[in-house]
This record gives sequence, C-alpha cells and structure tokens, in this order.
Amino acid sequence: MDYPDSVQFLYALGNEIKTAKLGLERIRAVLAALGDPQNSYRSVHVAGTNGKGSTCAMVEAGLRAARVRTGLFTSPHLIEPVERIQIDGIPVTKEQFNRAFQVVHETAEKIELDCHPTYFETVTAMGFWLFRELGVETAVIETGLGGRLDATNVLRPAVTAITAIDFDHEAYLGHTIEAIAGEKAGILKPGVPAVFSRQRPDAEKVLEARAEDLGLRVARAADFQLRDLQLDARGCGFNGLRCPLAGEHQVDNAVTAALALRELGVAPEGIAEARWPGRLECVAPNPDVILDGAHNPAGARALRRYLERFYAGRKLWMIYGAMRDKAVEEIAEILFPLAQELVLTAPDAPRALRPEALRDLAGRGRIAKDFPAAMEIVGEAVAADDVIVVTGSLFLIGEARLTYSKCRGQLWDAVV
Repeated sequence: MDYPDSVQFLYALGNEIKTAKLGLERIRAVLAALGDPQNSYRSVHVAGTNGKGSTCAMVEAGLRAARVRTGLFTSPHLIEPVERIQIDGIPVTKEQFNRAFQVVHETAEKIELDCHPTYFETVTAMGFWLFRELGVETAVIETGLGGRLDATNVLRPAVTAITAIDFDHEAYLGHTIEAIAGEKAGILKPGVPAVFSRQRPDAEKVLEARAEDLGLRVARAADFQLRDLQLDARGCGFNGLRCPLAGEHQVDNAVTAALALRELGVAPEGIAEARWPGRLECVAPNPDVILDGAHNPAGARALRRYLERFYAGRKLWMIYGAMRDKAVEEIAEILFPLAQELVLTAPDAPRALRPEALRDLAGRGRIAKDFPAAMEIVGEAVAADDVIVVTGSLFLIGEARLTYSKCRGQLWDAVV
C-alpha cells in the first residue's frame, strides 16, 4: 500500500462521531499494542473552540527556538494529510506517513476491537508513534473535537491549555456553552498545571470549577493587559513580545502560548517565528488576497473585526463556501454585510452546502461551481486596490492555497 492508498483508506474510515462508539477504548488498545509511544516524550495538550491550532503553532515555535526537538499534531489539514504531523516545524514525508499508517493499521488488525480505529484515531496513533520513532523531545498536541472523549486525551501532559470556548459542533458537544466547556475541560489532569485563555463568563465558570476540583495551578491570559498587538505582561519575562499572527484575537492566543512555555521552563521569544496558514493569511498583494477559515460564528466575528480595522474604505470581494452542518445563517449575518461583491461557491467535499442555498439565505451573490470559477468571476472586475477575502470552510481555504501554490502567484496576476 503506497501513500495515496493509505490516504484513501483513511478517508474511507470516516470519523468516530458518525461511524463508531465514542470513547477512548480503541485508541488506548492500539497505543498499548504499540508500546504506548505517547509516554516516550513530554507533551503539551491544547483544547478549545477557536485558536487552539494557532496556540499550538506558537508553543511549538517557542520550543523549537529553544532547540528542543518538537512534534506538532494538529487538524484538519489544508492540502495534504502529512500537514497534521510535523517534526521541527516540517510536515513528515509521505513515506514516513505511509509507514506509520501501515504500522498502526496492521497493529489494529491484530488486536480485538469493536471496529477498526476511525480516521482521527488512526492518525492520532500514527502521530504518537512517529514522534517516538523520530526522537521528539516535546510534542504539542491539538485536540480534534471536544476534549474529554477526544482520541488525544490519552496523554500524560506536562501542561494543558484551553483556548477560547464558543459554539461549534453543538450536535456532539452540547447546545450550551457550559456543556461545551465541560467537554473541553475533560483534558485537565490532576497535578498538571493549566493555562486558560480569556473566556466567556459562562465557560470560565465551568473551567474554574473543574480546576478547583482537581486542585490545579492555573495561569490565566485574562490576568494580562493586551495593548497594541503586544503582550503587556510585566514581571513575567515577556513584556513587549509581539504577536506573530494577524488579528487581535491572536494576541490572547500568544499570551496563552507564552504562559504554557513558561510552565515548561522555556523562554517565549521564539513564538515570534510561528506561522499558521489559512488563518488571516495574506497570500498576495495588489489586490490583497486574504485566506481565513472562519467556519464558526466566533471565527467570523474575529475576521470581521480584522477587516473593519485594517481594510475599512476598500472595496471587498468575498468568496464564501461552507459545510452543511455549520451555523451558516449566523455567519452570513456577521460577514456578508462587509462585502460589496459576494461570490458563493462550494468546497470540494461531500458535506458542502450548495451555493444556491447560500444565495437563497443571503438574498444576493453570484454563484460559482468551484473555487477556480469563483476567481474567474472576481477577475472580471477586481481592481488593484480592492481586497479579496476567501473564507468559510477550511476545505475551501485548502483549495485556494493549493491553487495559489501551483500557480506561484500567477493566478492572482492573471485575474487582474
């Protein structure tokens, strides 16, 4: 089985929330058969609704700058599944990914399970196994969905972090902030220090209660003043450190990352080198082309604040595509009023919402069958001082990044 075969097999597995019983029994059994690789290195475990990937990227960059050999496990990927598993800031090779898949798959086939591990369970085991095989010293691990029953929640981390909690995946995590926060708080462990990002009051109450029950030492980003996209944290060793990622919300994530690094005994200056593709990422100038995976209302609000602050007064073209199970109506109310020109499309994914349904919802917008068709529409009239925002599903962001990388920027030149 080669790399494309492995990827196709993984895609066919689906995910645990639709095809298998939720729980940690399968992942624990597989990891035990592999010799519990997750216990071979120090780990940082990060949960949250928004910002957990960015926070992981900043923690990893800080560790790498301190010459720690790092592993980074995140999801979803934008273009290739290898992006989910990184060593020292670089995705593993397709050969390494394929080898890990074969080891995990063959192990799962030999032991007694209720069903084959799901996509996410399999890739989690692959990441943990590769980190041991490739000599990682500290791994930074992002949860997939929730926390309590997430496949990554088999770790014995050195520190846990919980980023901003908001509504998303309500069908699986609960329909109240308190319920969602309870699931995220499931990663907290006795004796393991925790870091909390600035939270909504209803989420904060749940996290604080859980931390108190466990007797945890907690560092809180809300204890620090955020000023002009800097970390104003006098006396903590990182006053004035600039946030490397765009958006005011990222400053709070940077504080969270810096606090987690402090718990690990690592100076935080290295977070300035962090990069996190597809989140307020400007991939081309004249016109500016911004890619942002604002796939839930909290992400949409963060994108809106960014556009209003830095692009007010410029004509805005918005290319938007979404999945059917997202809060599209609420997101549309937040984002669509900003766009003078709205182009509605569908990501190349089975759960994609038809652009015709989006237009019915918005009451306006031009329809494009796919991302290239959307760019053709934009290219007919966009001017150099306009701004193009591609947003919605991360599947769509991945398509945009792939198109851009293949054309090496020529696509954007061609359409204007």
